[in-house]
Amino acid sequence: MGRMFGTDGVRGIANTELTAELAYKLGRAGAFVLTEGAHKPTIVVGRDTRISGDMLESALVAGIMSVGAHAICVGVVPTPAVAYLTRLYNADAGVVISASHNPVEYNGIKFFNKDGYKLPDEIEDKIEEYINNNLEGIPAPIGEDLGIREFKNEAIEDYIKFLKTTIDVDFKGLKVALDCAEGASYFAAPKIFEELGAEVYVIHNNPNGKNINKKCGSTHMEELREFTVKNKCDLGLAFDGDADRCLAVDEKGNIVNGDFIMTICAKDMKERGKLDFNTLVVTVMSNLGLDIACQKEEINTVKTKVGDRYVLEEMIKNGYKIGGEQSGHIIFLDYNTTGDGILTALQLTAILKKSKKKMSELASIMKELPQVLINAKVSNDKKDAYLKDEVIISEINKAEEKLSGRGRVLIRPSGTEPLVRVMIEGENINIIEKMAKDLATLIEERSR
Repeated sequence: MGRMFGTDGVRGIANTELTAELAYKLGRAGAFVLTEGAHKPTIVVGRDTRISGDMLESALVAGIMSVGAHAICVGVVPTPAVAYLTRLYNADAGVVISASHNPVEYNGIKFFNKDGYKLPDEIEDKIEEYINNNLEGIPAPIGEDLGIREFKNEAIEDYIKFLKTTIDVDFKGLKVALDCAEGASYFAAPKIFEELGAEVYVIHNNPNGKNINKKCGSTHMEELREFTVKNKCDLGLAFDGDADRCLAVDEKGNIVNGDFIMTICAKDMKERGKLDFNTLVVTVMSNLGLDIACQKEEINTVKTKVGDRYVLEEMIKNGYKIGGEQSGHIIFLDYNTTGDGILTALQLTAILKKSKKKMSELASIMKELPQVLINAKVSNDKKDAYLKDEVIISEINKAEEKLSGRGRVLIRPSGTEPLVRVMIEGENINIIEKMAKDLATLIEERSR
């Protein structure tokens, strides 16, 4: 059996893979491991809008209380709100029940430590070990030593109050379109933008438990693009189901992805003296156009493996203040310990307001180079052939020489499938398409 914890907690189809029984065990083992030695441990529990949330929350909280821990249930809130509220309430840990941008049938359980950071692998492994050993060794207190559940309905207001402190400008005079993905931002995002004085136009903010991420939000931007233009808005902002991501749309309906948002924000931070070490952290999947734009602005870029956890690790290790992914998962370490969609939306809108420019003008800081991604089918034991086979290495080198600094080749084996991904960026789509197909074919032929 593979590892229970993936890159973002425990995920699966609710009621088959992620069952109430497993949620109970995660609550019990997680509370014990995360709060070992704590007084009377306190754990903050939040969730997104999906229908399975009630079932999983009930089971998870039962597990938490069964080891004598105190559960503070904060209801439907964005994932980053749980990271913040864990610190605000001086809790020993936080848990969020969400499957982020995935369809409604999925759900997930993700833990944060007392400082609001995702758990390191060794702590997750310890929780998993207790579950695999049938929770042996975990105490079962009785009587007055059992844990209790507290409902904190004002938690979302505490989070909104915090978000408003991250900017120093109001949004009066701006027309803003929001797509809340029928998810966790449905209440907080419109409320905060209205309180800041914006004229707000909202779609997909009526969650019914079944419509989260359904043809809406940051993974389906078509409707927001039309809606923004139709209502003559200055910008549109799209969140995903748990609101840890944000993508934007300019006044013409063009998508402004995470690469553009990070470049705009990094430049603004540099101008305000807030960009520590003059560095932006991105993953290898960020477009080369971001590098070119940052070079022009004299901003350093550091690249990590794909995954926001690697971005965060690099930021913490070297004291960098902003980093993220093309998908809109952006971390502003001055304010929160994880990607925060509403926080990102506020930072971008504040820059727009102060600049007195149009969103399309701000986005012109970067020109996105065409990108082609082709999958080469290989057997799992031959995924590293591109690193060893002289013929493949020679062709990769030739392709890189041909692009001569105005493009790049990135070869990346899939972590879960028998595939090697060939990604090429360059100025001419026809040329890079042919190069990617030829390389993928060669890798397939020589990896049989």
